[in-house]
Amino acid sequence: MRLVDTRMRDLDDTDREILRLLLEDARRPYADIADRVDLSPPAVSDRVDRLHEFGIIERFTVDLDRSALREGVQVLVTLQPDAEAVPDLRHALTTLDGVEHVFETADGRLVASMAVPDGDVRGYLAGALDLDRVRDLSVDLLAGSDWTPTLGDAAIGVDCVECGNTVTGEGVVTAVGGERRAFCCESCEAAFRERYRELEEGA
Repeated sequence: MRLVDTRMRDLDDTDREILRLLLEDARRPYADIADRVDLSPPAVSDRVDRLHEFGIIERFTVDLDRSALREGVQVLVTLQPDAEAVPDLRHALTTLDGVEHVFETADGRLVASMAVPDGDVRGYLAGALDLDRVRDLSVDLLAGSDWTPTLGDAAIGVDCVECGNTVTGEGVVTAVGGERRAFCCESCEAAFRERYRELEEGA
């Protein structure tokens, strides 16, 4: 998809309803969504494209019924890493096969749900994580799990890549250097483009 300059505007009730319908079923046809939100299918497609451009929809995924698959022992693992190790260990967890969800708590713990092939959690983690940087590790056997994402009255919460302020309805989402970037105003966009151009010329 080619990214073009796009005027930022906040989510409206129709956007939220489209997101709720996609959360229920990411494969739902646009025609079905259109009937539910009183729009045409092309209008729904345009809105979904916009939500992609703003980074609200990142990808469509498959929701698996784990009970129908044999894949190992389902566990919930809680790690208490050294403070400086949290980012590295969090990233390592997200790349480990079998890990379904990773959460970082406000006090610096990492909590992950995962399927361990042979039940040896410590050995499984040691293959991808530096456990010497973990002060404490606990494992709970899972009897079941449900994931029910909710939307509520969410609004767009994007920060300007130039100044860090929240991007409001006056903001702009545009492609710079082949990547989608959000700016709170045209001045920030111009300043970023100028710095980017100078960096390109100096490279």
